[in-house]
Amino acid sequence: MRLILSTVLLVVATAFPAVAQSGIASHYSTRDRDQNGTRTASGVRLNDRALTAAHRTLPFGTKCRVTNQRNGRSVIVTITDRGPFVRGRVIDLSMAAAGALGFHGLAHVSVQRL
Repeated sequence: MRLILSTVLLVVATAFPAVAQSGIASHYSTRDRDQNGTRTASGVRLNDRALTAAHRTLPFGTKCRVTNQRNGRSVIVTITDRGPFVRGRVIDLSMAAAGALGFHGLAHVSVQRL
């Protein structure tokens, strides 16, 4: 019985995408750190033109769909860094990702792990 229940839970967990997280997103860039080419926590160089993001807990390399809840635009980013370290924020996006979502500064977004 335990094996069957575990199998059912595994199938259910993999059949549906992760529940979206929502909150405030910010953007960061090489200009924020005063060092062009700064390495992220994963070792990848920070690149303003890449579709990357920082998240506190998602594993490096994870793909996420981030949707701007104000205008409905979405973009798929790769987690390459840790953060944000400001209370109330759920994700930090590269300049390219923020631009694709149509915001500069802060935006209310949903984040869905793919």
